[in-house]
Amino acid sequence: MNLPQLRQARPPQGWRVNYWALFAWAIAALVLVPVLVSFSSFATAQGDILGHLAEFVLPELLVNTFWLMGGVAIGVTLLGVSLAALVSLCEFPGRRVFDWALMLPLALPAYVTAFVAIDLLDYSGPLQSWLRDGWGVTGLPEIRSRAGVIAVMSLALYPYVYLIAKNAFATQGAVALEAAQSLGLSRLQGFFKVALPMARPWIAAGLLLALMETLADFGTMAIFNYDTFTTAIYKAWYSLFSLPAAAQLASVLIVFVLVMVVLEQRSRAQMRFNAVGRSVVSRRAQLSPGRAWAAFAFAGSVLLVAFVVPFVQLALWTREVMAQDLDARYWAFAWHSVLLAGLGALMVVVVALLLAYAGRRRPGRVMTWTQRVATLGYAFPGAVLAVGLFIPVALLDNGLIALGRAWFGFDGTQVLKGTLLVMLLAYLVRFLAVGFGPIDSGLQRISRHVDEAARTLGMGTRAMLARVHLPMLRASLQTAAALTFVDIMKEMPITLMTRPFGWDTLAVRVFEMTSEGEWERAALPSLAIVLVGLAPIIFLTRRTGAAHG
Repeated sequence: MNLPQLRQARPPQGWRVNYWALFAWAIAALVLVPVLVSFSSFATAQGDILGHLAEFVLPELLVNTFWLMGGVAIGVTLLGVSLAALVSLCEFPGRRVFDWALMLPLALPAYVTAFVAIDLLDYSGPLQSWLRDGWGVTGLPEIRSRAGVIAVMSLALYPYVYLIAKNAFATQGAVALEAAQSLGLSRLQGFFKVALPMARPWIAAGLLLALMETLADFGTMAIFNYDTFTTAIYKAWYSLFSLPAAAQLASVLIVFVLVMVVLEQRSRAQMRFNAVGRSVVSRRAQLSPGRAWAAFAFAGSVLLVAFVVPFVQLALWTREVMAQDLDARYWAFAWHSVLLAGLGALMVVVVALLLAYAGRRRPGRVMTWTQRVATLGYAFPGAVLAVGLFIPVALLDNGLIALGRAWFGFDGTQVLKGTLLVMLLAYLVRFLAVGFGPIDSGLQRISRHVDEAARTLGMGTRAMLARVHLPMLRASLQTAAALTFVDIMKEMPITLMTRPFGWDTLAVRVFEMTSEGEWERAALPSLAIVLVGLAPIIFLTRRTGAAHG
């Protein structure tokens, strides 16, 4: 058969099945399932439960959420921006250490910081007892309050703003300050009138990430008994035994999340990069001795309160309870955590790789938007995903049971609900963006000429992916796997609400012990989670530190 005949024998291009696009659309559809399920719950709403929620629950949740979001926004912005400006634009003792050390609070889950803060700062805690007995100081602010929740969340989440703002100041801040000074402004005036406004899109992006994490938080709110949508969803499911009520609350929370996503996308659209390389190092302001040590004291105080004190307290408690708690049951918790995190990370990396590769094989606006939808799950709280995925799986399970009884005499009560399926699917939807980011960035750095060269050697798509792209993506795959592994280890609401019977993890153990007020016994699993989380944080800080000097 000659070449013209071969071309005629091939099916028309329009009739070929685009498997890459179908895969991407399937993942995007999976992400949209919790959204559709949550909003569809209003179609079968029970009037008495819906009326109870509207009259007694929603007003309190809205007020609590409003104050929480506003307080955390102020806290993380003040801490993150001020620390980023000091580290990037000023020279003071310990600056190189603070540059990476101020990121360490990310390794501490907010719920761990919460129960350590309550133990140390409560009325019967060591600090207030010492001040009251030794110095006669009374009437200190109550840690179990709205202000306490805001303070803990701000200390736990300021690194989101700090990291992004630090990159903005390092790439543009010094140049902007020099330009402002050449126009007759002082360095302080130049910062507030030029450098800070230029960094506003970056700061807004970091702030919105922190706010989305605040909306998604469950453990901290449960420890403080501060009712938000995530705790209300859990109570509706396990106290009212009403999945529709939980879904309706989830739909309201989704509205908040989607507003955050739109704002975050708009802030990213305004970003413009103008890197200046390592020349920034020589342009840092030399502070006077008094101001330099004041900067050291400020950065050191934040690091001390946000990471060092909680970490040391966890270590001290762990030493006290290790002999009692480090038994076979604890090793089962650790094994479940590692196994689930490993399986979840493997699923996320494989799906993220295929999704990113689909964009490379079939580029275009439709694929770009499909990838955005597919990675939108990171913005959804774990409680929303748990409810939104459990309901359709339960319906499917009931259908399979009915078919099994009719055709095969099946007498069981569950097929899918008692397995790890719901939990792993929720992990996949929640953390796909975490794995997709490094892998997609790695693919973008591989030139298209590499693909063309591989094709000239007769390689198909599978061979090219396995023999060319995968070796070049090794570092990106490792980064994606490590970050996803740590996030799943720390994740609480998905695991708590969807785990099969007997599948308790370290995070579940922390929740159970803190619910009973046994802070010391919560220290051992908490410290294990923190130690696992330190590895990718140190890797990230070393990489960004090498980039900016």
